Amino acid sequence: MKQGKDVENPESRFFAVLLAAAKLPGVRIQREAYLRSALARHCSEDDIRRAIEETPAAAGIAAEILDKAANDSIRYETAKVSALSAAAGIPGVLALPATVPADTAQYVGHMLRIAQKLAYLYSWPDLFSEEGEDTDDATKAVLTLFFGVMVGTKSANTAVGKVAGLMSEQVAKKLPQKALTQGVVYPIVKKVAAYLGVQMTKETFAKSVAKAIPLVGAAVSGTLTFATYLPMAKRLKKHLAGLPLAEPSHRVSDGDVIDGEVVEEYESFSDATAGELEKPQS
Repeated sequence: MKQGKDVENPESRFFAVLLAAAKLPGVRIQREAYLRSALARHCSEDDIRRAIEETPAAAGIAAEILDKAANDSIRYETAKVSALSAAAGIPGVLALPATVPADTAQYVGHMLRIAQKLAYLYSWPDLFSEEGEDTDDATKAVLTLFFGVMVGTKSANTAVGKVAGLMSEQVAKKLPQKALTQGVVYPIVKKVAAYLGVQMTKETFAKSVAKAIPLVGAAVSGTLTFATYLPMAKRLKKHLAGLPLAEPSHRVSDGDVIDGEVVEEYESFSDATAGELEKPQS
């Protein structure tokens, strides 16, 4: 009985899809390879090396260059996910049980891809370790918040800003583990995950309707994906680009966030953001 309730729980449903998508081939972005590719045409080898060893902010990469690289990545990922969504719509109603779950997984996978690319451009640390390893709780939490920013939840915006602020103040290369997994940020992560789980169910239903008619369904499904994915990616880009972590010449060290300082920093934040999930931002 408990297992059935877990399956129906929106928070659990979202985390299950997120973790499954993170295991799909090609979803995890290698930070070093991506930054080298994205910056190659615009930066010197010394700047690229420093961006990889530290961050693009520490390397002093101009905002205009990061903006162009981010837009190029957004266009690429949007075109790719829209084409795949349209292709999944071709079989029609008889194939719905197979195509809809697959389409949802690849859609979330492409959300993960663009979230990683934008994070690395705007000076967040490596989110995944080795290919094939399980996603740790801090990475799962921060990706959930990134998704919340993409769909426009105000509390996710605030939480991402606070996490980035902690990293900026502590000049850290790692995610603040305790704040994301045990501290007062964690309840916000859970609330965002539950909201996303509900929205994911609605999105799946909309795509199911679109796919019910072969060929016509393909066009509608691809268009629907384009219309949702592009503004979400742009919303995340705008938010990450505006954080202190992305400011040029912001340097980082190998030190992690001091757990004792995290709870104090977030005490007022928890109360301020607890009820801000109901209305997405435009």
